Order: sequence, then structure tokens, then C-alpha cells
Amino acid sequence: MKQAVILAAGEGQRLRPFTVTRPKAMLSIADKPILQFIVESLALNGIRDIIFVVGYRKEQVYDYMGSGEQFGVDITYVTQEQQLGTAHALSQVKEKVGDEFLVLSGDNLIEAPTIADFSGIEPEAVLVKRVDDPVRYGVVKIDRGEVKSIVEKPKEAGSNMVNTGIYAFSRDIFKFTETVLDIPDALNNMIAEGYSIKALETGGTWLDVVYPWDIIGLNNAILQNIQVGLGGTIEDGVSLRGKVMIGEGTVIRAGSYIYGPVVIGAGCEIGPHVCIMPSTSVGDNVVISSFTQIKNSVIGNDVSMGPGCFISDSIIDKGCVLKGRFTALGGQSEVRVNGESPLINVGVIMGEDCKVDSNVTAQPGAIIGNYCQIQMLKMISGRLPDRSLVY
Repeated sequence: MKQAVILAAGEGQRLRPFTVTRPKAMLSIADKPILQFIVESLALNGIRDIIFVVGYRKEQVYDYMGSGEQFGVDITYVTQEQQLGTAHALSQVKEKVGDEFLVLSGDNLIEAPTIADFSGIEPEAVLVKRVDDPVRYGVVKIDRGEVKSIVEKPKEAGSNMVNTGIYAFSRDIFKFTETVLDIPDALNNMIAEGYSIKALETGGTWLDVVYPWDIIGLNNAILQNIQVGLGGTIEDGVSLRGKVMIGEGTVIRAGSYIYGPVVIGAGCEIGPHVCIMPSTSVGDNVVISSFTQIKNSVIGNDVSMGPGCFISDSIIDKGCVLKGRFTALGGQSEVRVNGESPLINVGVIMGEDCKVDSNVTAQPGAIIGNYCQIQMLKMISGRLPDRSLVY
């Protein structure tokens, strides 16, 4: 298998506020877009001919991924003008693909070992994985290694084996993509027509990002496998423990403690006397002032934090300015998103370019939209729409 199709046209409405300004596949995990992880995993398996199906805010994918040369691959782009489903997206590449090819979702985090065995399988085939919460996914019924049906988000799963959205196809799939919107429906129709669809189980990394707080779990998973790298300047009196990656031009000032796994991007200024705890990613050009503590969180590019902030189990998107003594601690919360109300442990979800004055506290599960402004001494809970002003 030498060719792959990556479906990266969707928006991901349940991931707002982060997908208001970017496609789901371009969400950053451990300082890299999800899409880059997928491309790198394919390249490590010798798959370098890659077709992207793009749509929503496609220019961001073009600008970042380019021709693929910097990643050692050759990228071709096809546009899905209306995001009508995965089968419809796949049908857009009918004239571009060869006789056999892989299909992957651009918003699922995978690593190279996950598809190592699958890349050698003969079509038609589905990569499946056992999960704890199968009702979130397409549950796959398997008999003697063959797929018998795929049921999307059933009320009762009956099995914990789910569809990863990674497929090995021949051109026969296009006989079935014209009459349905989603690939699982096309596969069910293939099975009804007598086609044999193989199922291969993976134990490798496959993580789906459905809700904003899923980014924290994905970040934690990726950080477990980072390589230590210390760029920039680390002053005397800094304590580093565990796996820590620090980008070029970053300054870590005296009295700071960093306990890995942690990734800190390029051009940052950290400290003095800052504590960054495990499972934290910090983007590029971030300023974190003294006596701030961050744990199990994702901090975007160009964020500025004043002194005395306490942040855990949170996501702060790019360009936010927190004046000081901002508190967002994780806790049990029931968050309502598109009619669903999962009970989760999360701090704050903050969109991009927010401005927060001193001494603001965010309750667990607070979702702050993009471009919000919050004046000092406020307690934030629930959801703030984009461009909210709290005074």
C-alpha cells in the first residue's frame, strides 16, 4: 500500500470554540497539528503519496502542509465544497487514486505502529480497536475476522470493538459511495452485496477528538513518547525532571521547576519561579510570569500570563492575555455540548485572543469563547459566547 487519502474537510462543531477559526484536523496537540502526526506516521510506513480532501478553512491546511516536501511526502489536494459526509468526501478522489489505497480521518491521532500491519493488508479491510466507551463510535460486529455490520453510536453497544475510520480500499468502494453520505453505510451495502470486508484489530495509539476537553487526553498520550531536547537558555537554579522538550530561543529563568513530560515551544519566556507540572504543552512565543503553576494543560502560541496564575486540566488557546492571579482548576463538571452532557474532569476551555484582567476565577467546565474580554474580580461559569464582554 503506497497511497493514502486523508479526509480533512470537516469543521467539528462540538469542538467549538477552537474550530470556529480552524478546521478540526489543524487542532494543535503537543505543539503540532493532528494532521502532521498522521502524515508523519504514514511516511514512517513508506506511504508518501498522500491525497488530502479539504473543505472548511482549507487555506490553513495549504499554508501549513504545503506540497508535503518538508515532511518527506507528496501531497495532492482535492476540495469537498460541501461537507456532506465521509463517503461523499471519498468520492471526490475517484479520479486521483490508484487501484489500492488507505483512507484515514484527518482528525484522529495515530502513531506509526498503529498502521504498520494494516498498511500491508489486502482490500477491503477496516482497522478496529477495543475501547471503553463504544457508544461514542461506530460499533463493529465481527465474525471470524470479517465485518458483518457497522452500527453508528448505538444505544446499546453489544461489543467494545469500534471502527477507527482507517480503511484499506480498492476502487470497488466507489460503486457504493455515490448513493450514501458516510463510509460505514457504504461498507454495510458492500457486505449486503456479498463483499468480504476484513477486520484487523490494533492495540496501537488511536485517539479521537470529539469534545474540546479530549485535546487534554490526546496531549497527555503524545507527551508520553517525546524525546528530550533542551534548546534556548536554562538559567542556574532551574530544576528539570523527567522528559522535557524546550524549543530554540526559549528562556527558563531561575527558580523554575519543570516536571515532564512537558513540551515548551520556541521563543518563550518562562519564570522566574514558575512551576510547570506533567502533561503540559506550551506553544511558541509564550510568556509565563513568576509564581504561576500549570498542570495537565495545553497552552497555545502567543499566550501571555501574568504572575500568580494557577491552571490545571485546561486549554488556553492562542493569543490570550491573562493579567495575573487567574485561577482555573480542574474538577467534576457536566458540560452541555450539542445536546450532550458528559460528566468530565476539566478546568477552563478558553478560545483564542481573550483578554482577562487580574483576579479572575473560572469554575470547572467553564467554556469561554473566542475574543472575549473579562474585567477583574469576576467568577466565570457555564459558557460565554464569542466576543462576550464581562464587566
